[in-house]
Amino acid sequence: MTRQNYYSLLGVTPEADQTDIDAAYEQQRQRYAPERLGDLADDLRAVAQERLAEIERAYAVLRDPERRRQYDISQGFIPSTPRPVRREPGRRELLSAFAFAFAAVAIVVAVWMFTNRETLSGQAMGEVNRPAPSFTAPALRGGTIDLTQYRGNVVVLNFWGTWCEPCKRELPALQRAYDEFAGQGLMIIGVNLTDDERVQGRTVEDVATFLNQYNVTYPIALDVDGTITEAYRVFPLPTSFFITPDGQIRYVHIGELTFDDIAVRFTELRASGGSQSR
Repeated sequence: MTRQNYYSLLGVTPEADQTDIDAAYEQQRQRYAPERLGDLADDLRAVAQERLAEIERAYAVLRDPERRRQYDISQGFIPSTPRPVRREPGRRELLSAFAFAFAAVAIVVAVWMFTNRETLSGQAMGEVNRPAPSFTAPALRGGTIDLTQYRGNVVVLNFWGTWCEPCKRELPALQRAYDEFAGQGLMIIGVNLTDDERVQGRTVEDVATFLNQYNVTYPIALDVDGTITEAYRVFPLPTSFFITPDGQIRYVHIGELTFDDIAVRFTELRASGGSQSR
C-alpha cells in the first residue's frame, strides 16, 4: 500500500497550475466512468469506486485556490506566514487566539486523516474470463511489443508508473519471477503509462534510468497515448493482468504483487493450459 497526497492521486506535482490539475482530473475521471465498471467483479468495482471518491475529494480541494493554499501549508509544500507576536494580550484576545488555534488544528487533523489513509482498502485479486485486448506498442529498449507473439505463455501484464510507490516495491518480485520462470513459460510485460509520465514532465529516458536502478530486464511496453490503459480499463496503479496461454484474462490483481502471488498463479495457469479453472 502507499500513502498519497492529493497531487499524486491526480498524477501531477504540487507545482502544477490549475489547467494541468483540471486536465489530470478529467483524465482520471474518464478512467472511472460508470460504463467502464459494469462488467467488473464486485470487489474490483468497490475498489474502483473508492478510488474515484478519493479523486473527487482531492479535486474539490485543489480546484479551490484558498482550500489548496491551506492544504499546501498543511502538507509543507509552502511555508505558512508567521503570525506577529503580541505583548500581554487581553483576555478576549487569548480566547480568540485559542479558538482560532483549535479550529486550525481540527482542519489539519481532518486533512491528515484523508490524505494519510491507505489509498486502497486492500489488495484485490479478482477472477474473470475475457479475451485480453491485443496491442502493439513501442518497446522501451527499441522495437515493438506485440502481445499476440506471446501466445502459448502465461503472461503477466503489469501496468505501472515511476511515481507509484507500490509499483516500485513490486519491481524486485516481478524481476525475480521473470528470472526464475521465463524459461518455463512465463512472460512478464510491464506497461508504462508513458502519457501520464509526460504530463508529469518525465521522458522515456527518465523511465529507462528509473528501471536501470532496479535492474529490470523484462520487456517494457510504452503506452504513449493511453490506448492500452483504456483498453484494459486500468484503475489504480499498479494493476496486473494474468493472461492464459490461449489469450484470456483469468485474474486481475489491483495492488502490489509479491513473488508468491506470481508463482501461485503461474503454476495454476500453466497447469490448466488456458482452460477455465473453478
